[in-house]
Amino acid sequence: MVLSRAWTLVKHFEGAPKLSDFKLKEVQLPKIKHGEVLVEAEYFSVDPYMRPYSKRVMKEGDIMIGTQVARVLESNDTAFPVGSYVLSDAGWTTHSVSQGKDLTPLLPNWPKHIPKSLALGTIGMPGLTAYFGLKEICSAKKGEIVLVNGAAGAVGSLVGQIAKIIGCKVVGSAGSDDKVQYLKGIGFDEAFNYKTVGSLEEALKKASPEGYDCFFENVGGHFADVALLQMRKYGRIAVCGAIALYNDTTPRKGEYVHIPLIFQELRMEGFVVQRWRNRYNEGLEKLMEWVVEGKLKYHEHITRGFDNMPAAFIGMLKGDNTGKAIITAK
Repeated sequence: MVLSRAWTLVKHFEGAPKLSDFKLKEVQLPKIKHGEVLVEAEYFSVDPYMRPYSKRVMKEGDIMIGTQVARVLESNDTAFPVGSYVLSDAGWTTHSVSQGKDLTPLLPNWPKHIPKSLALGTIGMPGLTAYFGLKEICSAKKGEIVLVNGAAGAVGSLVGQIAKIIGCKVVGSAGSDDKVQYLKGIGFDEAFNYKTVGSLEEALKKASPEGYDCFFENVGGHFADVALLQMRKYGRIAVCGAIALYNDTTPRKGEYVHIPLIFQELRMEGFVVQRWRNRYNEGLEKLMEWVVEGKLKYHEHITRGFDNMPAAFIGMLKGDNTGKAIITAK
């Protein structure tokens, strides 16, 4: 028998998540049956999507949703040999038994010098979000100007770097001077701290007087209202997230998007990365290639210890992390 520890949702979030919204439970797992696999988590991911999705897909008392990199401890499924590593959708739990449907093997021949935790970030869902969002929604082309907000986060930092690989000029916005320096260090042409600029409109114009062809939108709210007015003719806006709105308890009223959309003939489209599930290997292999070649740099904000999962999640939503927020099991 294996003892599994799991963080559960005590009650659905009202406003910003609190430590009291979570409860740690222990469960004895049964022996695995035919076709089943026992895995032990080594790395956990916390991501902004967990905030809005928790109310959509979870009941109070459920194990918190999320993805982990886990090692196979016992296996009655030849597709998942003992000692191999997988992505698991088991959520915030240290051990789990699976019939294999929620497990995905890591890319074959994963290089030894590349941390397996990157399967939760640069060579995982955030990387795929940046890759397909920029390629399929923004349709970014060489010579174009790309704007990214939330640019120092797990997705935004990759969007900017992939845009540079394509040959674009890239402007990023972040919430601290340290993050601005980080963005410049990974190749952003221009970056600014949206919390300290006197005027967001002036900051955007200064960074790119000619406007923007692509806007990778991760934040929502006031930033989006102002940025839409900076778009060039036939510009494209990929709406990936709205972290500024997730903790709102009442719907926010803002400016109407119709005028810039009409007169600049813009295309604005929301998306979730699962749209390209049948092309994940294409994206993952390209992301791995860029990482190995040094074209795509990664940065992980690591919190150590499973007991700190809720605090890491709350901190991520506040913007404490630079790059991908990762929690180690031990």
